[in-house]
Amino acid sequence: MKESNRQKKIAGVLQNDLAKVLQELLRESGQLSTILTVSKVSVTVDLSIAKVYVSVFPSQKAEAILKELKQLTPKIKHQVAQLTKNQLRKMPELIFYNDDSMEYIENIERAVKEKQNPIENPDLLPKRKKS
Repeated sequence: MKESNRQKKIAGVLQNDLAKVLQELLRESGQLSTILTVSKVSVTVDLSIAKVYVSVFPSQKAEAILKELKQLTPKIKHQVAQLTKNQLRKMPELIFYNDDSMEYIENIERAVKEKQNPIENPDLLPKRKKS
């Protein structure tokens, strides 16, 4: 089903504010060598749940950062709610997912540059994880 304009607007507001809050959390925790981006936010039709897709560089730290984000979800939700209090009546629940699309694209490029054809031999690339 297609997203409504309201869903898109709320997703955009959340994406912007979540990026600010998450960058601040990274800075506070002293992880200055880690880059975290909010690549996509999708909101359910009833506006009660927001799926937040984050990309972490270097990707080796992704699992640890995602685990930490899930533990800090109430604090993150509160900080974002303070930023969006004039735009949202009710703050949706936040569910964090790892967006590994950049890593997947990087693996494809590496396979193509090495003269191996992932189209002819699909076993060269690992299967993508469904989220």
